[in-house]
Amino acid sequence: MRYGKTLRMAAAVLLASLGTQAMADVSCGLNNGQAATGAPIIVGGIYGDAAPGDWSSSTDSAAAYFRCVNANGGINGRPIDYRVENDQWNPEAAAQAAALLVNDTPTVAMVGNGSFIEMAVNANTYEQAGIMVMASACAISECFETPNIVSTNQGPLPSNLGAAQYAQEELGAQHIACIGLNIPDNGVWSCQAVQDFMRSRGGDATAVLINPGAPDVNSALLEAMASGADTILINQPAGIALAILSAAEEQDLRDQYDWIAPTPLYDLSVPAAVGEYWWGHIYVNAELAPLQVNGPDAQNWAAVLDQYGRADDPRDTFGQAGYLSARFFVQAMLQMDPAQLDDRAAVGAAIRGISGYTSDLMCGPYYVGDADFHMPNHAGYMVKIVEGGFEIVRDCYEYDSPYFAPHIALETALGLR
Repeated sequence: MRYGKTLRMAAAVLLASLGTQAMADVSCGLNNGQAATGAPIIVGGIYGDAAPGDWSSSTDSAAAYFRCVNANGGINGRPIDYRVENDQWNPEAAAQAAALLVNDTPTVAMVGNGSFIEMAVNANTYEQAGIMVMASACAISECFETPNIVSTNQGPLPSNLGAAQYAQEELGAQHIACIGLNIPDNGVWSCQAVQDFMRSRGGDATAVLINPGAPDVNSALLEAMASGADTILINQPAGIALAILSAAEEQDLRDQYDWIAPTPLYDLSVPAAVGEYWWGHIYVNAELAPLQVNGPDAQNWAAVLDQYGRADDPRDTFGQAGYLSARFFVQAMLQMDPAQLDDRAAVGAAIRGISGYTSDLMCGPYYVGDADFHMPNHAGYMVKIVEGGFEIVRDCYEYDSPYFAPHIALETALGLR
């Protein structure tokens, strides 16, 4: 699963099939081939690895990129000392990790963070400490609606909106049942956005909420069916999503509804896991470029992991996002006055000043800005699960929702539109 170990092997096999020649050259930072030897610049990161899953791929890819940067001149000769902590999906551990990395350490920024728990626990800590977080695996509202966190991944709200928009425009969806986790800042938040979107287009949506501690997928399916929906949106982590699909297959529900999902089902182990019954019948939003797109930055990410990562570092969406966060952070740091690289406030200002950074891994420009909210990534791809993988059915498209009005206004002010 995306949150387990299966993807690590499956993605590595796919990337190997894309050819090693294109991934031979690595580009990082100053790219001068000289090891950085100056005083270290301390950067932190927090990830979650315990039940419900392993989200360490974001910090794994960030760490690999920083090692590559350190081998190629660092930040104007100074290496990055990247220190990461596991919140173990535990609020107390998350708070302790932030206290260590932010309050007890002269960390200039946080990069690559990936967790449900720590964003909710530590959003206020980051704001009070005046430290910016360039996250990579966000899944709750605090990550996108607070001033000191910005992420390269989309999280559930944009990805679900992208899936709903495709279903409304291409599949003729009139009523979507959004099966989400009964967590206010996750499933409730993102399913409400789908309801708002569908109603803005003359349709409707119903939120069907599952207890994350004891998910009853059969009851969720019955409630979705009773809602009168023609489309079922599986707004779940991959493990629960597969359980829902298994229950639906047992009841032979495939042809009674259109089936859509956000990014968690963009997982190279999923086509085999769902089986032939579902091939060609599930449409998934991909918030970063699917692996077969294989542009220059995608190739560089893979090459960085090959040369500076570990063999079991995941090649997944969160890994892509971790690489991007690290690369964009380094790009901003290299533009700073070298005398200010240890100044948390100056580094924070440099991060807020990011505007118009691009990558073939993202459909639009990356930016931060001085705002109380940050969601630069709200465009993506749509893919269909087929035998052996995923077929791209819609290239980069921007999601249309009332939710994005303030983000579009900020992008306009920054000259990005």
